[in-house]
Amino acid sequence: MTRAVWLRSFMGALLAVSLIGCAMGNPEENKKQGEAFLAENAHKPGIVTTPSGLQYEILQEGTGNQPTASDNVTVNYKGSFITGGEFDSGEGISFPLSGVIPGWTEGVQLMKEGAKYRFFIPSQLAYGENGAGRVIPPNSALIFEVELTKVNR
Repeated sequence: MTRAVWLRSFMGALLAVSLIGCAMGNPEENKKQGEAFLAENAHKPGIVTTPSGLQYEILQEGTGNQPTASDNVTVNYKGSFITGGEFDSGEGISFPLSGVIPGWTEGVQLMKEGAKYRFFIPSQLAYGENGAGRVIPPNSALIFEVELTKVNR
């Protein structure tokens, strides 16, 4: 391998590593951005903030059963970053409500079957300082649109 080819390969690898690092963001910067977003969001019409800092907006009221933390639930959902990029979604997903991030456990208990809410979850009620693998950076505030389709008792 010539020196020029090696240098180009090395620079390409260095650039790739740098971009991956940037994509994950600086944890302190993520936290500041999330706090600023939530502070501004709290003043928008229809946004409710709970004592824990969870924010929600009711998109559609439900009329069915209301879950407790010990129930299993079935939902349709979409998760996105405060910057707008979607990172996950699912339909007909069932799970124990006690086995998810604290923001979900708290928020879904506010809903009744058939309801659709948008949750604005501060980092400490989401994945916190650790983030979630390579998908969710540390200290990220997240947005979830959740439709509660069934409470499974």
